[in-house]
Amino acid sequence: MSTFATRLFIAVLIILLLALQSKLWFGKGGLRDVHVLQNQVEAQAEAITLLEERNQTLRAEVDDLKTGLDAIEERAREELGLIKEGETFYQFVQPPSESTEGAKTTSQSRQIKR
Repeated sequence: MSTFATRLFIAVLIILLLALQSKLWFGKGGLRDVHVLQNQVEAQAEAITLLEERNQTLRAEVDDLKTGLDAIEERAREELGLIKEGETFYQFVQPPSESTEGAKTTSQSRQIKR
C-alpha cells in the first residue's frame, strides 16, 4: 500500500468519525436533546414534590375535619362567618379611601340571640 492510499484511508476514517460525532452532538437524540430532557425531568420532579406536599396538607386537613369538631367550627367561622349563640360579632369597617381627613375606624356590632 502506498503512502497516498494510506493517507486517503486515514482521511476517510477521520471524515467518518466527524460525521458520527456530529450526529452524537447535534442530531436527533443527541447530547443537546438529552440535556433538555434532563432539565424537564428536574422541573417535573420539583413540581411533583410541591404537589406531594400539598396532598399531605390536604390529607391532614381531611383527617382533622373527620375527627375533630374544632376544625369544623373554625372553618365555619372563617369561611361562612358563623358565630355561636350569645356571642357578639364586631365588624370594623374602613371608610372609603377618598376621604383621608378625619378617617376613623367605625365599628358595628350585633348581638345574636337564638
